[in-house]
Amino acid sequence: MEALAGSRIYFPCIKPPTMKHNFRRQQRVMITRASIAVEQKNPESKVALVRIGTRGRMPFQIKLEINVIPRNTNCSRDLIDSPLALAQAYETRSKLIAAHEELAEEGAIEIVIIKTTGDKILTQPLADIGGKGLFTKEIDEALLNNDIDIAVHSMKDVPTYLPDKIVLPCNLEREDVRDAFISTTATSLADLPAGSVVGTASLRRKSQLLHRYPSLEVLDNFRGNVQTRLKKLNEGLVQATLLALAGLKRLNMTENVSSVLSIDDMLPAVAQGAIGIACLNHDEKMANYLASLNHEETRLAVACERAFLETLDGSCRTPIAGYACRDENGDCFFRGLVASTDGKKVIETSRRGSYAFDDMVAMGRDAGKELLSKAGPGFFDPR
Repeated sequence: MEALAGSRIYFPCIKPPTMKHNFRRQQRVMITRASIAVEQKNPESKVALVRIGTRGRMPFQIKLEINVIPRNTNCSRDLIDSPLALAQAYETRSKLIAAHEELAEEGAIEIVIIKTTGDKILTQPLADIGGKGLFTKEIDEALLNNDIDIAVHSMKDVPTYLPDKIVLPCNLEREDVRDAFISTTATSLADLPAGSVVGTASLRRKSQLLHRYPSLEVLDNFRGNVQTRLKKLNEGLVQATLLALAGLKRLNMTENVSSVLSIDDMLPAVAQGAIGIACLNHDEKMANYLASLNHEETRLAVACERAFLETLDGSCRTPIAGYACRDENGDCFFRGLVASTDGKKVIETSRRGSYAFDDMVAMGRDAGKELLSKAGPGFFDPR
């Protein structure tokens, strides 16, 4: 394991964009495209072989099956409070059907919508209402109560500890880890005039943004699903916002992106762009299903990053970023940082070593210990 010095380091895992993409400046972002709808499950359908739990809010407390609607269909997504979570559940279902013939039959897979604390309370910052477990606690309870068979999570929402009897053996192949800049008036952060307001609920984004652009202002309780945030942007509440590019890709909404931030400009959240799937530790049938979906390179990268986060005891209350990937030589390259919430102090480190589970977990932990030592007492205290 090799520690690397320096404040700005080129990431071999992210190729420089060719810029031949559809990301463009727009006067108004699009928020009406519908790609997901829900319908009540036929009561005469046979018992599902796999019940997939995911977060969301629905107008009725019912179990639902998710159906994809073609992109150009005139169908509203207003019924769904977490379309991204549902898109990830549907992606999981598609992969299960592709890998297992018996799951292709109608009714073999059921998707169960579960209202989480994080989906219920939208008026307060996440840091004020309990941190990351807000989006997983109720889903974990459903799994433990045998109301669902597997649980689909955005890995960046999952606490570094798991409840007893629950394991997370599967990560789907990771999407693009970078953050997207979206604005109706500018093509990049550098184009925003001094005093412009950027909306974000992420302390990680806020601290890095203010570190590089101290003349900007941040509205830091900018919460809601992607559609809600874009609506607030259109209404002029803020001049710009930052969102995970992975989520926009999964929702087929990249036409809203003004530009993509480089890893150097905005180090991503731990496990950003990764989907994790959990099951009970004694459920061999589900474990076998999930083994067929697991993307090992992603699983190892996420393990490295989460070891870093766990060492720092990180949550939504602390600005922490970390990213591990395979470099051109097949080794693991990891970079992490911690920051003060006002962005005035950012501490970074990096590691390079073998792309193997034990070595990568050790790298993440070692990097976390280094930053704890450099930060010193009180660094993570609320300001």
